[in-house]
Amino acid sequence: MKKLNISELERQFQEKIDNDIKIEPRDWMPEEYRQTLIRQISQHAHSEIVGMLPEGNWITRAPNLRRKAVLLAKVQDEAGHGLYLYSAVETLGADREQTIDDLHTGKAKYSSIFNYPTSSWADMGTIGWLVDGAAIMNQVPICRCSYGPYARAMVRVCKEESFHQRQGFEIISLLAKGTPEQKAMAQDSLNRFWWPSLMMFGPNDAESKHTAQSMKWKIKRNTNDELRQLFIDVTVPQAELIGLTIPDKDLKFNTETGHYESGPIDWTEFWEVVKGNGPCNKERVDARRKAKEDGKWVRDAAMAHAEKRREALAL
Repeated sequence: MKKLNISELERQFQEKIDNDIKIEPRDWMPEEYRQTLIRQISQHAHSEIVGMLPEGNWITRAPNLRRKAVLLAKVQDEAGHGLYLYSAVETLGADREQTIDDLHTGKAKYSSIFNYPTSSWADMGTIGWLVDGAAIMNQVPICRCSYGPYARAMVRVCKEESFHQRQGFEIISLLAKGTPEQKAMAQDSLNRFWWPSLMMFGPNDAESKHTAQSMKWKIKRNTNDELRQLFIDVTVPQAELIGLTIPDKDLKFNTETGHYESGPIDWTEFWEVVKGNGPCNKERVDARRKAKEDGKWVRDAAMAHAEKRREALAL
């Protein structure tokens, strides 16, 4: 069999991507493509797991049994999403425990939005409506990602996220139509989460280090700014429908382009949060580190049991 050189392998690899043929774990791929996916998928997995924390904060304080059951189910969904994604990153040769340790040491990042506190019940609605809504904008295109395991994992994730978004919008809608105090609580939550939600899509295209290459490899199908604009265009009318005001004095609709024009984002705040200086960065990482330490005895027992079974089968 003729041995292909690297340039020929790269040409065939890009040709498969250009023809929308999925790259599978055993296929040849450039090392940079592999590392880009490991970084993106592991950070995505970390975001799902860390994202359980601000919502878990309200499970014991949900206003009624129905809301408690729904919130429990949502937090469980997020745990499942993390497991799907950790499994996907393992197909690239990454070690799951190492990626988790990278989160605990601060080497790996997760979505900046989860470093903000949830100070009222309305935040459970706003997170579902805005945060999960933004996640859906980001994640639906990943269902067509060039890497097969990642794309397939995202199909189920997006279906479940759509329920989370609807649940959140229901909560915030009822509050907005409730008493003056309830509407004020909903508006306050929107005020606090609007700008961090826009930051979820990442830096402006001109400042993004990874967008161009990820677009060429079809890891991403849309740029950060394209997704952010779509989110604004969809979300602003929803806020108007339920009588809430977007906290952006510069927001206006451009009749010529058919899009809303938004005010400037405070990117200094975004980068400070990414660097670990957000309101809850330390709290979130400490909680995940403690969870791993507290669960060590379970993992040790499971490994001991598995070893005994292997020994028994070998007899």
